[in-house]
Amino acid sequence: QVHLVESGGGLVQAGGSLRLSCATSGRSFSSYTMVWFRQAPGKEREFVAAVSWSGSTRYYADSVKDRFAISRDNVKNTAYLQMNSLKPEDTADYYCAAYLGPARTLDPDGMDYWGKGTLVTVSS
Repeated sequence: QVHLVESGGGLVQAGGSLRLSCATSGRSFSSYTMVWFRQAPGKEREFVAAVSWSGSTRYYADSVKDRFAISRDNVKNTAYLQMNSLKPEDTADYYCAAYLGPARTLDPDGMDYWGKGTLVTVSS
């Protein structure tokens, strides 16, 4: 069993930055692909970014590419999402998710574990 706890959300002005953290408990963090999703009010949950278990491969949604950066620390058992140049349309609940094994899917239905989310609000 893996427990995921997100932190770092909050209110920020457009153009600002935030760093989200996803702390995990349980064994073998380095065996999991880590993924960030977000869900805005009235919209479906969408993929944001993913990082492979080694950290060597990263994937990004087109909407955040060049603004967001995903990373992981396999010693601290934590994944991160650095968000820069934030826009009002980035406002959403951000969720950390994980699945065992190498990167093979970016579909929410393919995740094994989910955190409860952290709210990011970007004001214009």
